[in-house]
Amino acid sequence: MFDTADFTLTAYTASDGENLAVYDWPLADARPQRGTVLLVHGLGEYAGRYHAVAHHLNAWGFAVRAYDQYGHGQSGGPRGGLNHDMRLLDDLADMVDATRARAPEGLPLVLLGHSMGGLVAARFVAMHLRPVDALVLSSPALDPGLNAVQKVLLATLPGVAPNLRISNGLDAQYLSHDPTVVTAYQADPLCHDRISARLARFIADGGPATVARAAHWGVPTLLMWAGDDRLVQPAGSAAFAAAAPRGVVESRCFESLWHELFNEQDAAPVFAALRQWLDARFPLKTIQK
Repeated sequence: MFDTADFTLTAYTASDGENLAVYDWPLADARPQRGTVLLVHGLGEYAGRYHAVAHHLNAWGFAVRAYDQYGHGQSGGPRGGLNHDMRLLDDLADMVDATRARAPEGLPLVLLGHSMGGLVAARFVAMHLRPVDALVLSSPALDPGLNAVQKVLLATLPGVAPNLRISNGLDAQYLSHDPTVVTAYQADPLCHDRISARLARFIADGGPATVARAAHWGVPTLLMWAGDDRLVQPAGSAAFAAAAPRGVVESRCFESLWHELFNEQDAAPVFAALRQWLDARFPLKTIQK
């Protein structure tokens, strides 16, 4: 068992009045804190699926916070909807501000985003919306792999029917090689397969825009992706890694893994890579006594 406190679930009112479900995994009272990790989940899922990741981070000395993005989990908004183009980025700005306000002064704040959440976190950093100390990207949606028909639809639908929601087309069986992960996801009432035209455009436009900024990246970043990903194109992460400054961005491709790196049957190398990078960026000697 990990030495962790139980998580708490609270409601946070965003700047526009919408409620977001917020999860906190604090350290036990006697544990010194190295920093805080703010998790941003992917499309169709929710933050409650990240207990294992949070427990690992707790064990390494990091408090963890996550939230259900708009239109996901227990937060407000139609499932898979997006009421304006900056919605997800504005919410992340709110959460960064609120998280910094409650964290011990001087400790680092690390963003960790998976899939669509990785895109949101990367866009947030690229646009300099708030300063963060480091960024971790897990299978970020930097290349959604659109076919010709999907590209035509995205060129027209957001303008005429931005709130139209359809299936996101993702095949859950390729989340992980672990069948228990897939079965749990498919049975979870808080997971969904909806995506609106506006959200689809945000993903389709945001990925290439982020890759285009890679050469100018200034925030220490760990980029990890699945070489055999069937849900987002690995080429997006590979292109970002190739263009980014090597002293700023450390990249790791796990060739045989599927999309959810932290939920794979053998996730130990993924967690080991994350811990090694965090230890190098935020050495144990920096822990506050």
